[in-house]
Amino acid sequence: DPYAQLLLEALKQSGCTVFNDRHFSCENCDGCVSGGFDSATSQIVLCQNNIRQQSHMNRVVTHELIHAFDHCRAHVDWFKNVKHLACSEIRAANLSGDCTLMNEIARFKFGLKGHHQTCVRDRAIRSILAVRNVSKETAEKAVDEVFDACFNDLEPFGRIPHSKTDAKRAYRDFQNRDRYNANL
Repeated sequence: DPYAQLLLEALKQSGCTVFNDRHFSCENCDGCVSGGFDSATSQIVLCQNNIRQQSHMNRVVTHELIHAFDHCRAHVDWFKNVKHLACSEIRAANLSGDCTLMNEIARFKFGLKGHHQTCVRDRAIRSILAVRNVSKETAEKAVDEVFDACFNDLEPFGRIPHSKTDAKRAYRDFQNRDRYNANL
């Protein structure tokens, strides 16, 4: 998957190499949660009982790898600062493919103008509420306060990858980032 390839390479370049046997865990989970990132162990949990398709698993892995990347590069305070969590959830919803047009149509959510931003905001709030015992108002306030900065933080993709083709281009661009400067 080009999304995961790019994120794994970015993590490695940031000094946080990921090992499949150490940093991924498949478990049965409660409710309808598909996955999570455990910052204490730097481990991505995939909820095997709630993931039924490869495409869904790819999105979950990408979403959680974005959290791992944020944890590595930004030293996110996941438990004490809800704005940090909100920012990472915004980035994960924006960059993972969670809010592609096809996924939204599958959820029976339609809209054109500003729909991607609305989806990202709603999914970030939903994710915060799933992992923290805060009020909806607190989650909404945190998301709204950091939305613009975090929505526009496209690292390591450099663009919002709306498809696998976009993700492949972003990965190719990421691999070639330092070539220009190296040739000067």
